[in-house]
Amino acid sequence: MESRLLSEQSCVFHRADPYAVSDYVNQHVGQHHIGLSRTTHPQASLSHRKFAELDLCRISYGGSVRVTSPALETIFHLQVLLNGNCLWRGHQREHHLVPGELLLINPDDPVDLTYSDDCEKFILKVPVHLLDSICDEQRWQRPSGGVRFVRNHYRLEELDGFLNLLGMVCNEAEVSDSLPRVQGHYSQIVASKLLTLMNTNVRKDTLGGTQASLERILEHIEGNLKLELAAETLAEQANMSLRSLYGLFDRQLGTTPKQYIRQRKLERVHACLSDPRCTVRSVTELALDYGFLHLGRFAESYRQRFGELPSETFRRRA
Repeated sequence: MESRLLSEQSCVFHRADPYAVSDYVNQHVGQHHIGLSRTTHPQASLSHRKFAELDLCRISYGGSVRVTSPALETIFHLQVLLNGNCLWRGHQREHHLVPGELLLINPDDPVDLTYSDDCEKFILKVPVHLLDSICDEQRWQRPSGGVRFVRNHYRLEELDGFLNLLGMVCNEAEVSDSLPRVQGHYSQIVASKLLTLMNTNVRKDTLGGTQASLERILEHIEGNLKLELAAETLAEQANMSLRSLYGLFDRQLGTTPKQYIRQRKLERVHACLSDPRCTVRSVTELALDYGFLHLGRFAESYRQRFGELPSETFRRRA
């Protein structure tokens, strides 16, 4: 599986003692224990970056290894299998992962994983409090026992754009002058994507007890422009089918929900860039605030809509 998940710039160990690598993982990524065959002498490699509240890690042990842990307690572990294969064992269940599959381990889940000789994986460590803060920000109801991912493995093609997002995060982590605030924005986007793309026990607030009107839907969009607003989520919250939501937007506004939301985000960015009273440190930070991750595409969309680049609007505001 080809990936852009950390480069040699982030290498900490190369062809090293697996137990030294394991000790490093225990300090930075999560408590675990490894079991290796006594008849082999594998050489392990590891790359690692701290990124705002996230940890990014790419690891291979160079030999078949069993990884166990009672529980990870305050962190979620997301693992993407890049090469080889992995056997996950759960309560009366097990699953064989192949390259291109993703495994998500809840904080209270015991860990029991066996990796093949040629296995290489990417790990994303996400603290519990980050997902809690996203739920609070979006006014989603999380159970008293905390957020939990109900389904724990996916094919990456099921998670639209998530691998590309991880690649962008890794690239930003390896930028020498990456701003802490930018890293913070990316971390929140990753957490939001996890909660919206994957099956969890979080109950999302609806737009009303009965089918919501277009006015109510637009009010909801307007009040949440900085959040990830997928059409599927809007339809669910409005108690209507996705087809009905698209039909409503087409009849009343002549556009799709996605196009409308993007247009409103652009207009909000333009209003803020134009207003000297609106606190803006840079165009990049404001774009990230509203979920525009591809800055080149954002600038071109902005130019097409307003006839100038966002940087030009920003310079004129004074």
